[in-house]
Amino acid sequence: MTPTTSLFTPVEADLQILADNLKQLVGNRHPILYAAAEHLFGAGGKHLRPAIVLLVSRATITEDITARHRRLAEITEMIHTASLVHDDVVDESDVRRGVPTVHSLFGNRIAVLAGDFLFAQSSWYLANLNNLDVVKLLSEVIMDLATGEIQQGLNRFNTDLSTETYLQKSYYKTASLIANSSKAAGLISETSRETAEHLYNYGRHLGLSFQIVDDILDFTSSTDTLGKPAGSDLKSGNLTAPALYALEEKPDLKVLIEREFAQEGDLEKASALIHDSRGIQRSRELAAHHAKLAAEHISILEPSESRQALINLTDYSISRLC
Repeated sequence: MTPTTSLFTPVEADLQILADNLKQLVGNRHPILYAAAEHLFGAGGKHLRPAIVLLVSRATITEDITARHRRLAEITEMIHTASLVHDDVVDESDVRRGVPTVHSLFGNRIAVLAGDFLFAQSSWYLANLNNLDVVKLLSEVIMDLATGEIQQGLNRFNTDLSTETYLQKSYYKTASLIANSSKAAGLISETSRETAEHLYNYGRHLGLSFQIVDDILDFTSSTDTLGKPAGSDLKSGNLTAPALYALEEKPDLKVLIEREFAQEGDLEKASALIHDSRGIQRSRELAAHHAKLAAEHISILEPSESRQALINLTDYSISRLC
């Protein structure tokens, strides 16, 4: 499996600048919030989303990328990080990327405020890009993140959930940020509207592929590998592709889920039924389908090292299952 760091070679120097800037952007006027942000931005994340923004920026412009491209990448990471802080509070997760979550270190109140602060800061920097189309795109992302979290909360243990609704929720929670920030990078590069739409669809399908693979790994990987508790989605009633496909084959699974794993051994039985079904294989096929569509959309750009890296990311999203 290719490490993400080698995929980001064309923007390696850009990502170092981004890492140096992130903590400065938050500022140190609020010591607790600054400590929370310092913890978050130093937690060993791959910076996947800003890397995609930077790669799209370099793939759509002939000269060097601008300060506005760099600021967009930073805003993208701030929005993503803010959403993780809130997600961890909602999910009551004590670990993220193998390190303690903000709320486990500072308490729920500070975690919620830290997330709010990062959203507010990202919105302020977004407004200062002075590009209304880009402001609209990234503002929509913040709404989508909240919508996805609400949808997920309302559909806990819902065995009638359709694959289409699951994919819509996955778009809101994961793919919207990648899709809209990719398109925004194209707009800052002043690409054609047609190219900007291809960039949007690249991010949309890549984001869905990544999320579906993450949902598979929740069943097939270890807690150490995931950096968070394995099997947490099923336990919390968040039904993802493997479980939804398995429900079509295993009627006993419906009973276990609908009683919310109330009896001893229910969760283990449910996991065994999913592994005994074609749920995981069908989910792999769904992820591969979206990765293929992403590659097709980004291939319309002129050949470059950055475009190739974006294509390679579509392969990487699936290779994580190997």
